[in-house]
Order: sequence, then structure tokens, then C-alpha cells
Amino acid sequence: MPCYRCETVQTDPAKGASPWRRGVIADSQVLICPLCQQSFDWRADLDSCGQCGGTRLVRRLGETACLDCQHTGPGRPAGPLGALPPTQRQRPLAAQVETALRRLLNEPPA
Repeated sequence: MPCYRCETVQTDPAKGASPWRRGVIADSQVLICPLCQQSFDWRADLDSCGQCGGTRLVRRLGETACLDCQHTGPGRPAGPLGALPPTQRQRPLAAQVETALRRLLNEPPA
């Protein structure tokens, strides 16, 4: 699964904890790469718990669960879905390949 912002694909982690973070946006689990974690306030994009307001949500067996208070149920959306960048699943394969090549060749995004 790629980073939901920049679409960098996660590679096999080294030993120890992964530097990637996960969250939930619009009832879909997403990953956030280490570079995007440093670049902007990524937590503002995440859904929050309907009970405690925390953003440490995960998707398990079709349900959203809060890691802070253990509440299971729908989260509160962070904002309008139109403001979020497109996910890899919404883009055609040709656009995904173009993005990957630009990243590999260190070219700016189109």
C-alpha cells in the first residue's frame, strides 16, 4: 500500500519499528511515509474517534477501531473528501507509472 499523499510504496522494513504511520481517512486505512510525516500536518487529514476524538484509528475486519480508547464504530471525518489527494486506487495505471518514473528520475510532479 502506498503513502496516501505522495504514493511512495513502502519497502520491506529494517529490523525494529517501522517509521511509517497508519490512519483512517473516509473509512479506509492509509499509510503515511516518513517524508510526508515531516512535510505537513498529516494528522489533520485523519478521521477521529467518535468517542474520544483521537486519531489513532485502524481498520480491522471491516470496522474502525480506536487504539486509544478501544471504541469500535465509525470515525468522524476530518473534512471534505474532495480536499484529499487521489489515492492510487482511483488513478489509472498509466498515471501511477508516470508518477513512479518521475519520482525515480527526481523530476517534479506534473
